[in-house]
This record gives sequence, C-alpha cells and structure tokens, in this order.
Amino acid sequence: MMVPPAASLIASMRPSTWSGPPVIIRCGGGNATGHGNSVPRFHITWGTGPGIIAPFVERVREGARRGLVTLKFRHRVNALTKSGAVVDGVRGDVLEPTPAERGRKTSRNVVGQFELKAQAVIVASGGIGGDHDLVRQNWPARLGTPPKRMITGVPDHVDGRMLAITQAAGGTIINRDRMWHYVEGIKNWNPIWTEHGIRILPGPSSIWLDARGNRLPVPLYPGFDTLATLKHIMATGYDYSWFILTRKIIEKEFALSGSEQNPDFTEKSWRQVLTRARKGVPTPVKAFMDEGEDFVVERDVATLVKRMNALAGGEPLLTAEGVEREIAARDRQLDNPYGKDAQITAIRAARKYLGDRLFRTAKPHKLCDPAAGPLIAIRLNILTRKTLGGLQTDLDSRVIGPEGSPVPGLYAAGEVAGFGGGGVHGYAALEGTFLGGCIFCGRAAGRATAQAVS
Repeated sequence: MMVPPAASLIASMRPSTWSGPPVIIRCGGGNATGHGNSVPRFHITWGTGPGIIAPFVERVREGARRGLVTLKFRHRVNALTKSGAVVDGVRGDVLEPTPAERGRKTSRNVVGQFELKAQAVIVASGGIGGDHDLVRQNWPARLGTPPKRMITGVPDHVDGRMLAITQAAGGTIINRDRMWHYVEGIKNWNPIWTEHGIRILPGPSSIWLDARGNRLPVPLYPGFDTLATLKHIMATGYDYSWFILTRKIIEKEFALSGSEQNPDFTEKSWRQVLTRARKGVPTPVKAFMDEGEDFVVERDVATLVKRMNALAGGEPLLTAEGVEREIAARDRQLDNPYGKDAQITAIRAARKYLGDRLFRTAKPHKLCDPAAGPLIAIRLNILTRKTLGGLQTDLDSRVIGPEGSPVPGLYAAGEVAGFGGGGVHGYAALEGTFLGGCIFCGRAAGRATAQAVS
C-alpha cells in the first residue's frame, strides 16, 4: 500500500487473523509463584477478527476512494531499495491473477516486475508460521526436537520472507527462538489456506493422552500451560496427542478459534451467544465431529481405539486395555467427592465460577457412562501460530541496525517485529496479550512515519 506522492509504503501487509475466541484462559505454572494467570480472564473481541480490522479497512478504502491510497494486490516484495543508507522503497514481482479456490495455494507465477519509491517503508508481514521449514530452523532447543508434522495456523503468505529481506537491507533480527505454537490443533474440514489448522479452546474435562496412550502429567490439563505441554509432547518422540471425552463434555466445553467458528461473536449477536448455554453440540463443533479428519466417535473403547490407531497410521501404538485402564482410573475418582485426581479437583474448582459453570465446564461425570456418550477421540496436532521474536525496533517502531542505530526510512510493526521491539513478550508470553502489541506498535509506526514525511 502506497500513499502518494511517495510518502510512505507498507510492505506485505498482513490483515489480522486473530479472532478473539470465547474462552477463559488459565495458563501458566501450577504453583502460586508460577507464571500465568491467577484469576479467570476473558479473551474475546466483540466482532472477532473482522470486527477488529473493520475501522482500519474503512479508513483505507476511504483513502483509496480519495486517491490517497494505492493498493497493489498480487505484488510480492523481493527487496527493499536504498539510496545510500536510507531505505526508499521496495522492488519485487508481479504475480499472475489467480482463480484458486478457497483452501488452495494461489499461483506464484511471475508476469512482471515492479518498483515503488517512498519516504518511509513499514514492514508488517507477520511471522514465520506459514513456512514449516523456517519454524523448524528456528525451533528452540528448550522445547526439544522440532515436529516432523505440523498444521498451519496462519495463511500461506505468512512465510517469514520479509524478515530475511529486511535483514538484507540492514535490519536486525533478534530472539529467533521465541515462538508460540499450540498443541490442540485440528485440520479444518473447510480450509481457507493450505494445511489450515484450527485450535480447540478446551474446557478442563477431557482426558489427555500421549501418542502411546499415557495420560499427561500434572498439571498438563486442557487449557492450562501450552508451552509446558508442547515441551512434554515433543519429549515423547511423537508430534501428536489425543483428547478422549464424551458428548456431554463437547457440548459444554469446546470452542474453536477463528471468526467462522464463532458466528455469534463475529455477527455481534447476543441472541446467538445465549444459545451457548443450551444443550446440544454447537453447530461449528458438530461440523468438525461430522467432517473433521481428526475426530473419531464410537460407543465403546475397543472400537474407538481401533479407529484411533487407523487414523494415526503405521505401527498401532494404542491398546484398548491401556486406554481403558487410564479412563477407569480417572472415573473411579468420581465415586466420592474427595478423590485425589488433580484434574477432577480442578474441574470442581472451575465450576465454582458462575461463567464456567454455565458456559465452559461440564458437570463431572464418568467418561464410560453410557448416558454421557458416545465417546469421542480427537487427534491433536502441533499448530504453528505466533512468532515472538523478529525485527528489533525502538519505541517509534524504527527498525534497528546491527550497530544499534535506526535504519533510516525503515519501520516495522506487528508480529514481524515480535509484537514490538523484537520480542516484547519474552519466552512465555501470556495468552490474550498479542493483539495489543500489534495495535500499539502499529500506531507508533504510523505516527512516526507521518512525522518523518511531513
């Protein structure tokens, strides 16, 4: 996007894909002094992603109508141009128009070249989650061996290209190993981009098993500590795990990420929101149960496990006896109100909060209770998502060079800058705080470039 006459230019701008899903986050260490939240906290945006960007989109469209903004679709930036030490524009390829259907990669065939000049360039291209090889290359040693198989939580164009391009123009990349990926990923049955993954936002009741059917240790329960769970799963030698739950649990506890999966919030309909308190599986979740490749629904454990092994492929890792033993041990703890199972204790504690009891946490019950069935198994994949390191920037979102000084004419905002500064969140970012960094450093970049070109 360029504002003539050669005033400022945004390279490879990425619209927000964050949807503000309806969930109360409880992530962090298990002890009082551990990291994470200490009180229930809603993580939601009225209108979800489309609602967030709507005011900005309207301003841009109004600028285009007035001739103040030029939109350059199907233009891929390959380099930042410089006059001496000053970044003064971009150069790249014009890609052919594409009729690609939803869920398929658009054409990368080049039909021409372009070059645009500006007094300021803002890089706002997102992170690296669309390039799995780049994710593996930067994978932090503290999280173990990188996954061989992942699904993708960002569009194909969020591939990290602009990081290397900006570095070649004098920018500095820091904190490359800071990243946040989810462990509750499922393939979208109706994908928007290739290998499109959706995150389950679970309540606390599903039993969580590794690829060999062993229950995850305390306190790695659904919705508790994403990064600690990711580290544990990678230590098992496999890159997936399983939820086992019941119809009663999925009715009450499952939400899904993405604006399409939350039509009530996306459409800003309180009437639809209130239907979440009703019995029955929510329509978006039911679609995944019926169409999603990661879901297995059966009435008995033996058949369930047989189909789980078939879905995973290769050597059967699960036994019906082993899975049934884990479920039975958990279920026995419901025979009295003083059982020692820490997950059951956490479920009961969650239901003391009115919001959880009404909308997010099912009444404790035995997984093998036929009245609560059928049984549901869900294969959970590693889902690429957020890049927490990136281009180093100052408080005006100016990109910093290797000697510690700003690169003249060059700015960065959003995830490509680690949500600000090149890694403002540290290693264990708090879920729900990413969007604020994008808006803050984007505003800083806009104000600084406006002052610089005036």
